Amino acid sequence: MRVAAVQLNSNGDKSRNLEVAERLVRAAAADGAALVALPEKWNLLAAGEELLAGAEPLDGPSLAAARAWARELGVHVLAGSVAEATGERAFNTSVLIGPDGEDLAVYRKVHLFDVEAGGVTYRESAHEQPGAELATAPAGELVVGLSVCYDLRFPELYRILALRGADLLTVPSAFTTATGRDHWEVLLRARAIEDQAFVLAPNQVGTAPPHFDSWGHSAIVDPWGRLLAVAGPGECFVAADLDLAERERVRESLPSLAHRRPAAYEWPTIVEARA
Repeated sequence: MRVAAVQLNSNGDKSRNLEVAERLVRAAAADGAALVALPEKWNLLAAGEELLAGAEPLDGPSLAAARAWARELGVHVLAGSVAEATGERAFNTSVLIGPDGEDLAVYRKVHLFDVEAGGVTYRESAHEQPGAELATAPAGELVVGLSVCYDLRFPELYRILALRGADLLTVPSAFTTATGRDHWEVLLRARAIEDQAFVLAPNQVGTAPPHFDSWGHSAIVDPWGRLLAVAGPGECFVAADLDLAERERVRESLPSLAHRRPAAYEWPTIVEARA
């Protein structure tokens, strides 16, 4: 199955962002991709108040456009993430759309980015609220496990997705340059290696008001941790063919998932050991 990661330099101009996203989704589909993934906040990347003002319900125009692209092109589209309007604070929501234009999975980002990085303080919790459920769904031959950006630092989330059968872990992101230069590739490869799954990680790139500086380097990783594709600078897409037989070979030759002994490290056991 051929998949593609679309890399964008989104900003506060929603119509401009949708225009560029559509162009690159169409180009990726023309290149043979059966699943095309957009980055985090692909339709609107802006400061908290502006983001909240531009939030949309799940039947809003941005996701309606993504559904139309999927239906017309006959491909799966991972609509990266959008600010989902829910009241005083939005959800940061990723939607996997099937070739018929119907939603296959909806995931609301669990871990919020309340961090100081590169001298900039980020407080997603001021305008966003965390989700409370994980999501997987079949997409053709694959089972897809959904996540968003900062989730990448929480390996237990991906282990649960893998145990639920995920072959492909999606990580749409607006990963900062300050953290990305040292952590982006390392974390993507680690999640692929430890869960023996493909990773599809479309990232934002470049600067956007008021203080966003995204690392880019959108990537596709195989279950051995090898980089199948990495994006260069600017808005573009990268694509790779996923060999599911290779994933099975990895899991058979190095069956670390089968060797798990969760009873040995359940929470009460850890607490008793520390005591």
